Amino acid sequence: MEYRTKAVAAAALSLATLALTSFAWAADVAPMPAKAKPIIDVPFFRVNDNRLTYAYQFTGTSPGKPGETAKQVVAFTHFDVWAYGTNFFSVSLMKSDGADYAVPCRSPGQGCAGATEIYGLFRSTLGFNEVFNTKAFSAGPMRNVSFVFGADANTKNDFLAPAKRAVVAGLQFGFDLPYKGFFNVAPMYYQEWNHNSFLQTGTIVGPYPGIPDGVTRFNPTWAVEMNYYMDLGFLPESINYFSVSGRAGFYGPKGTGAAPGLVSPASDTKTEINSEPIRLTFDASKALWGPKYSHFVDVWVAYRYWKNKFGQDDSNVANRVCFTAAGVNNGSCTEKSLYAGVSVKF
Repeated sequence: MEYRTKAVAAAALSLATLALTSFAWAADVAPMPAKAKPIIDVPFFRVNDNRLTYAYQFTGTSPGKPGETAKQVVAFTHFDVWAYGTNFFSVSLMKSDGADYAVPCRSPGQGCAGATEIYGLFRSTLGFNEVFNTKAFSAGPMRNVSFVFGADANTKNDFLAPAKRAVVAGLQFGFDLPYKGFFNVAPMYYQEWNHNSFLQTGTIVGPYPGIPDGVTRFNPTWAVEMNYYMDLGFLPESINYFSVSGRAGFYGPKGTGAAPGLVSPASDTKTEINSEPIRLTFDASKALWGPKYSHFVDVWVAYRYWKNKFGQDDSNVANRVCFTAAGVNNGSCTEKSLYAGVSVKF
């Protein structure tokens, strides 16, 4: 799961409610009315933010493929705020270099094309303050409590052939940070279905029969997703073009994805940490053209840390995805990477 809400989103999320009004008038009550005030047409969306991003990840990984791979990423993101909550949607196309090769590939590492992955994600919230027309869910720095729900889906043309489908639902607690910033934390229920060719019958080794179609049906588990954003408003006005943001997702163990006895216990999953602890953003459009164009063009650099990628246990030497037969960690199940990009609002 990646959240990329910008300054406009931060400002919008700090507002508590959208007042929707209606007007009714009975002619028999006021036979000689004063001139009626014109009805103001309230827009459905208070914020409607769409962005296109190009990014380059320097040292990504792909579980089961030793070493690191560079990735180019093109992403579309949408964020909106309406009367009762928010919606976030993202779809990313990721193109790896030859180290993370597409299939078929007869000679890995010798000029095979890089794999292509498409990943989609959405999250929606319904704010309790807005739904119940109250301020009861605001206290101190806490801005609101919301019901949050969403889904993830992906596909990739490598040997693993993932086909992730996941749903989440829970509560989101929103807090204000200085300089129109915010911090959100959401404990949730998580359910995932996927595909794993490494566990398929005919591929798996040892005394286990494997999963005939490779489709994994994981156990329900817990998840906690967090994200934050804050302008560096303490900087002098002459260089006040920077902001920081970040996110983290924690996903609990979800089993092997197979019925008992089909695959090795070494395939059991562990808690996954998928995070971007910090992203530093430079508001290039504000620097070039002034505050009116704030965050129309953002240039950013970030650090990514992904432990136990896709739940693969990076500490179990019996796990043949993360370790060689000699018990050596192949470096594919934990990702530590710098990446950078540019985002354009349209």
